[in-house]
Amino acid sequence: MTFTPQPKKRSDVRLSSPVTVLSGVGPKKAEALGKLGVFTLEDLIFLMPRRYEDRRFPKPLSELTPGNIECAVADVAEISAFNGRTEAVLSDSSGIARAVWFTDKIADFVHKGMRLALYGPISDYYVEPQFSHPAFEILYKNKTPTLIGKIFPIYPGTAELPQKAIKKFVDTVLETYADSLLNDFLPSRILTHYKMMSLKEAVMTVHNPADEKQFIRARNRLSFDELFLLQTGIMLRRRAFMGKYRASILRAGRIFREFSDSLTFKMTDAQRIAIYEILEDVEKPYPMNRLLQGDVGSGKTLVAIFAMLAACDSGFQSAFMAPTEILAQQHYVSLRRFLAPLGVRTALLTGSLRASERREILAGLYDGNISIAVGTHALFSGGVTFNNLALAVIDEQHRFGVLQRGELTSKAKAPHVLAMTATPIPRTLVMSIYGDLEVSTLNEMPKGRKSIKTSAVMPQEFKKVYGMIREEVSKGHQVYWVCPLIGEGERELANVIASYEMISSAMPEMRAAVIHGQLPIDEKSRVMSEFSAGNIDILVATTVIEVGVDVPNATMIVIQDAGQFGLSQLHQLRGRVGRGDSQSYCVLLENEGITDSGRERISAMVEISDGFELSERDLMQRGPGEICGTHQHGVTDFRVAELVRDEKILELARDEAKSLLDDDPNLSNEPELKQEILRRLGKVLELASVS
Repeated sequence: MTFTPQPKKRSDVRLSSPVTVLSGVGPKKAEALGKLGVFTLEDLIFLMPRRYEDRRFPKPLSELTPGNIECAVADVAEISAFNGRTEAVLSDSSGIARAVWFTDKIADFVHKGMRLALYGPISDYYVEPQFSHPAFEILYKNKTPTLIGKIFPIYPGTAELPQKAIKKFVDTVLETYADSLLNDFLPSRILTHYKMMSLKEAVMTVHNPADEKQFIRARNRLSFDELFLLQTGIMLRRRAFMGKYRASILRAGRIFREFSDSLTFKMTDAQRIAIYEILEDVEKPYPMNRLLQGDVGSGKTLVAIFAMLAACDSGFQSAFMAPTEILAQQHYVSLRRFLAPLGVRTALLTGSLRASERREILAGLYDGNISIAVGTHALFSGGVTFNNLALAVIDEQHRFGVLQRGELTSKAKAPHVLAMTATPIPRTLVMSIYGDLEVSTLNEMPKGRKSIKTSAVMPQEFKKVYGMIREEVSKGHQVYWVCPLIGEGERELANVIASYEMISSAMPEMRAAVIHGQLPIDEKSRVMSEFSAGNIDILVATTVIEVGVDVPNATMIVIQDAGQFGLSQLHQLRGRVGRGDSQSYCVLLENEGITDSGRERISAMVEISDGFELSERDLMQRGPGEICGTHQHGVTDFRVAELVRDEKILELARDEAKSLLDDDPNLSNEPELKQEILRRLGKVLELASVS
């Protein structure tokens, strides 16, 4: 990268100016800052400390506590250097302590009689407390110490950039440019009503807090900024979309009622409420954009069927999009079984169709004879033309609300959209990333559904799992055995090929088969059909079976190297069983090299069966971007806000954004706020309507 001299006049400097405008930041320092994600002055201003060290209160030496990190001011009573280390005896009016540095150079400039300020960990190596390799400062002639006496921010660092250098750069940009660059954009009413710090005061405080109370006020102000900007932007996008397009109005009719009357079981209250909410949405003239979330087995597909039947009754088409061909095929079989008796024509559109079959289905979609099309993303590819598509159901596509509207609007001007996920999304995440979605939650399980018994098995207990499998198969049940990798991997992980051979050797009486993502779709379909028909006892698989596969007779799932999987993925896999009336089991196998975080995930799975509680734990461990795949789109790249911790701030931000836009829909009275939203979020949120 080539660096060129930058203008240093304050009037020429912007938040987007490169860090090289700062005195002392040349190419090498700029490259080192770049490793921390700091390229501009804005990046440096909002480089948040990862922690703080409270050095405000030096202790008398007699009160230093082993195991703590403490600070003190003391005189050097004795000092000596030997064998690559320096040891000193320290004294003050309360008693003595010791200090050790793991270098013999300290004694070159620290001498007996000097006064030191020290900060570092305390050990009990001697009878007296001992500083272990402390930071220190020589206090000549009663000099006021700079090492202690206040709260010190600790920033992310690199080998090329010590903390002292980073702090210097942060202080420089704040002292030089804070007045000109940090302009408040929040509405004055909000600032006054909640007695918020100014933006400049909040930024200065998080970098140099005087006390915890002041720091919390500053951090909350900056967290509110991020969440309020996002909520306002999302609502602007939603309102612009609603105002631009007019949707087809859908109403339940004869087919809807006939299907409801034909059900041989009682729906849960949560399902009934979700159906009511959807019917309310689709009877409005603007497009529904609703997220239907529910734990594995909570009955989302049934709710979606009712929505699609409302479209049929109104003379419109529906598309049901699934993430994999296997799942699309399963949905098609299920829908056809339910809907064929009602005279509703469905079709399956996948990449494995013969040319003649594809032409026939495309013709049926074009002329409107096919009411419901089931498929993968291919439903929205070139060559597929619907006659009057009014509803799109997106199964397990939890990124849809942010990323995929364009694909749908290319097939229908303003389709109603029902996005479904069996990966329960924490409420804070829904409010943040899916702020433009209405949400229905299925928080009940069908009556009679048994909880899945989950256990962890250590490597030395591995063989007892075979006995558990034999017991289930002897009852006429079937088993999944899931592995992380296909074929040989560099790391010592289980893989489907080796596991299949191991199982076949250990239990030759079992009918075992293999399925993974690299198999041709026809072969995958054949294996799944055989398993569904009960002709396979043990299905050795990768996570190709993670989403939606429904075999009620499968009552046990063994997950090998379970610590390698994320919490949400483990919960999804566990949901492949427990879909019938029999008791089901999930066995989590640890491997020899399991990490602490992997063991934590396994423990969480054993302790917690509720998917929403697990998703909250997952959010805390991984962060929103990893869960929703939105980091690359900038949606969850908060510098300050943390969704789990800041739930109340998020709710406040959402309420204030709604109130503001109700009074001022185009932000005509808030030009600074509109400019800040466009500057920070314009590309992400595509806010053409507010430009």
